[in-house]
Amino acid sequence: MLDATGANISVASRGREVLRVLPRLNEAINEEWMADKGRFACDGLLRQRLDRPYVRREGKLKPATWPEAFAAVAERLKRVDARRVAAIAGDLVDAESMLALKELMDGLGSPHLDCRQDGAALDPACRAGYLFNSTIAGIDQADLCLIVGSNPRWEAPIINARILKRANRGGFTAAVIGPRLDLTFKYAHLGAGPETLAELAEGRHAFAEALRKAQRPMLILGQGALARPDGAAVLALARKFAEGYGLVKDGWNGFNVLHTAAARVGGLELGFVPGPGGRDVRGIVEGANNGEIDVVYLLGADEIDIARLGKAFVIYQGHHGDAGAHRADVILPGAAYTEKEATYMNTEGRPQLAQLAVFPPGEAREDWAILRALSQVLDRPLAYDNLAQLRRRLYQLAPRFELIDHIEPAQWGSFGREGRTDPAPFLTAIDNYYMTDPISRASETMAKCTETFIIEGGATGTHG
Repeated sequence: MLDATGANISVASRGREVLRVLPRLNEAINEEWMADKGRFACDGLLRQRLDRPYVRREGKLKPATWPEAFAAVAERLKRVDARRVAAIAGDLVDAESMLALKELMDGLGSPHLDCRQDGAALDPACRAGYLFNSTIAGIDQADLCLIVGSNPRWEAPIINARILKRANRGGFTAAVIGPRLDLTFKYAHLGAGPETLAELAEGRHAFAEALRKAQRPMLILGQGALARPDGAAVLALARKFAEGYGLVKDGWNGFNVLHTAAARVGGLELGFVPGPGGRDVRGIVEGANNGEIDVVYLLGADEIDIARLGKAFVIYQGHHGDAGAHRADVILPGAAYTEKEATYMNTEGRPQLAQLAVFPPGEAREDWAILRALSQVLDRPLAYDNLAQLRRRLYQLAPRFELIDHIEPAQWGSFGREGRTDPAPFLTAIDNYYMTDPISRASETMAKCTETFIIEGGATGTHG
């Protein structure tokens, strides 16, 4: 849940406390394994929780009732032009909540919304351009893997373990463009940045011969390659590479985007991206900073540059007192992934259901229900009163969400935007494996791991 792999898990609890999280067998995704962070960061579900609404008064956040919090939001929104209102969805948000926020923004008349907190240049118009198309189990069939701008050992340990498993069988070649890392399997380091990818795409690199000989080559394109100002050009270059070396053919699609956010593919499927004339994450933050955006709705969004929101009125809806909550003018306490019935879509495009294991603390509520109640106060009522009705709406607008645990293959098409790339080397998306989200940042266990393995150990991708 804390990455985009979608590992199947079981949650053991007592009262409201999650005692442990264990893997559930699923041969198609995680087999019998799960990532260390997902297993051991569960103590963060109890700490730094938001359990009541807050409203900023006289410069300080003070406890409030739900009606008071909704009234503060409504008072601000009703006197602001809708085109000066924006929304950003965070990395752990479920599909139902993103749909509710999207429809609320549509009702208000704002086109400014985005689910790509890191600014990754992903094109929602072509699914093949943002999915892990080979599937995770498909790694077992590959005979060559090129990793570009990614550290799968930190970004998706289960996928890294699959690659290691395949490498150990033999008859497999791995290569990396990006930082030199300990990935647990042997690989050829081809270069650091987009110029190496360009050389490969044009057939000018020595590794091109190995690619031509491969029967089922695959590419893993990480967010470190896409969340750059030239990300769209890198994406187009990766598409050219895939087409040039037969990564996409009958019975095989080896073009893979590796996501780091559990919410990202679901948000792209729902079209939680800027509408006509709308701003993306960079535009929203810049607009808030220079006074062109007056209200920013953060739905569990803590990974943006909070300090650059300027004087904007910030509504934070989430489950932990993280960066977004500290900046907020109104806090609406939501539910964590163990505390709600919800739908997610993993990096493969596989819809998955999460079931409630424990109840949210205090006055916290499920996120879609908060948005439904707020819409009523704003005189823009959403067209559903319960989860069943909301899911019918979800399946109507995005039918793939109804196909639980089924992957619908994506049609190959054009994506990315050809242009000049920056020669700067690719960086990886994660600097500290143990603290990537509000839950892991609240975990005492992850804090000890950070101190031991990152601060003292100086780790550079050596997580096991």
